[in-house]
Amino acid sequence: MTDRILTVRMEAHPEDSHTLATYEATGGYQALRKALTSMTPDDVKAEVKASNIRGRGGAGFPTGVKWGFLPDDLRPRYLVVNGDESEPGTFKDRILLERDPHQLVEGIIISSYGLDVHHAFVYIRGEYPKPARRVQHAIDEAYAAGYLGSDILGSGFSLDITVHLGGGAYICGEETALLNSLEGRRGEPRIKPPFPAVAGLYAKPTIVNNVETISNVPWIVANGGSAYAAIGPERSAGTRMFSLSGHVNRPGDYEIVMGMTWRDLIYGIGGGIPGDRALKTWIPGGASAPWFVPDEHLDTPVTIDDVGANGSMLGSGAVIVMDETTDVVAAAHRIVKFFAHESCGQCTPCREGTTWLERVLWRILNGAGRPSDLDLLLDICDNISPGLRWPPAMTTICPLGPSAVSPITSIMRHFRDEVEAKIRTSEGASVG
Repeated sequence: MTDRILTVRMEAHPEDSHTLATYEATGGYQALRKALTSMTPDDVKAEVKASNIRGRGGAGFPTGVKWGFLPDDLRPRYLVVNGDESEPGTFKDRILLERDPHQLVEGIIISSYGLDVHHAFVYIRGEYPKPARRVQHAIDEAYAAGYLGSDILGSGFSLDITVHLGGGAYICGEETALLNSLEGRRGEPRIKPPFPAVAGLYAKPTIVNNVETISNVPWIVANGGSAYAAIGPERSAGTRMFSLSGHVNRPGDYEIVMGMTWRDLIYGIGGGIPGDRALKTWIPGGASAPWFVPDEHLDTPVTIDDVGANGSMLGSGAVIVMDETTDVVAAAHRIVKFFAHESCGQCTPCREGTTWLERVLWRILNGAGRPSDLDLLLDICDNISPGLRWPPAMTTICPLGPSAVSPITSIMRHFRDEVEAKIRTSEGASVG
């Protein structure tokens, strides 16, 4: 085991960690005071850019670069925090919302100051009522303490924050579908360009960032962007939260410095596989990501670029571990069924393709598979994501359709013999 594994944070939060009193007692809102008293908005943006932090919601795009896309001459501007954490296996934003909401609120205020935003929104998935209540309570406390509202801390800067609960649609995790939902419209992704930074919420310039991304901003401002950039590998700077679940002895949320290997994460932090069973496969970045296998990837570093170079992504930070007892066809079917159900129906390849993928997998899983189903599955996948490569080519507006392709291509690449065995069993049963 490498020494890097010791960088994991496993401290217990106090029971009242969500309160203003506890947050202030541990240094909360000092970064905001620093920003408003000794930094210009350009200084804030420069520190975030210098930190090299990349988005923690899925795409991993550099946050400081994204902020720089806002046009200089258009007002008003908006900041929208994406808390629609609906990717299967992901629960790290839930913990941040529920147990450290003031960190997020402080990050929103500092970010809004840097971006010249005076109204920010926090969009939280509808299945998170307790986290939403905690965030709203933190906002109320911040207003009462003078951290929100007009003339914050006598700086002349003003900001309001609105909490909005989604209706339970996975697709609203996609930033433009989220913006449609905020506007009271159907949650469907928009064609881009224009991108939200140019024409987002109410057709005004808008920055959409993940909960974890914005929650890092107070530390960056307090300690400096260069200090944050010095943590971990150069292109995967800073700490990152991972939701570790499935067949591991110690599932949970862990904040690590990227650069350790998957062996460190699964066997060190996660405590290995229950019953000392063999590791079969794992999903490194949420249900949308192509799967990894021990023989090829166990000693791959946990960084955005190393995972990308090996044909997958860190995505939302959800690591789902599967041991040797796993029926990979059943696992793929469960994921594809989820995506078929959550398709908004706007794009034909996704609406029709995900449904057919689910039906064919169900047929194989339930003893009615045909030899032609192997080529049929890949043909449908190719119509959704031509070339079956990673990153995916898309025939759809958003990545939901290609996300349903990932489990299919994963089992066909790594476990094709198991799929074929189910079909042979089906043929034998039909002959008998």
